[in-house]
This record gives sequence, structure tokens and C-alpha cells, in this order.
Amino acid sequence: MKRLWIGLIFLLTACAAAPDEISAPAMPMTNASLPDLGPAPELTNESWLNVDAPLRLADLRGKVVAIDMWTFG
Repeated sequence: MKRLWIGLIFLLTACAAAPDEISAPAMPMTNASLPDLGPAPELTNESWLNVDAPLRLADLRGKVVAIDMWTFG
């Protein structure tokens, strides 16, 4: 069921993108100076949902990844 919702959200987001012939208001360009905190730490979860094996950052390199963080309450 969760994959269905993720797919639906992705589809709606893709469909909501403005066509090239319709120009959206330009966002002001800013030169934000954010600190470089180095590489992302490795994923160290104890439990994983909807995967056969624990995920590693090296396996996800070059892919688009959406991270949904939540906790059991």
C-alpha cells in the first residue's frame, strides 16, 4: 500500500510540472553559503521495510532517492 502512495505522489508531481511554453516566475538567485559537512554517514538502520537486504549508500550512488524518515511510536 505504501508503494502505491509513493507511486501516486510521484505521478502527480510529474504531471504537475509546468510545460516549457508556460514560464513560471523566476526565483531569485541566491548565493547561500552552507557549510560542507562532508560525505553522508552510512545508513545503519536495524530494520528495513520493503527490501530484501539492508541498503547501503554505495548501492544507491547515481540514483534518485526519496527518503521518508519516521519512527515507530
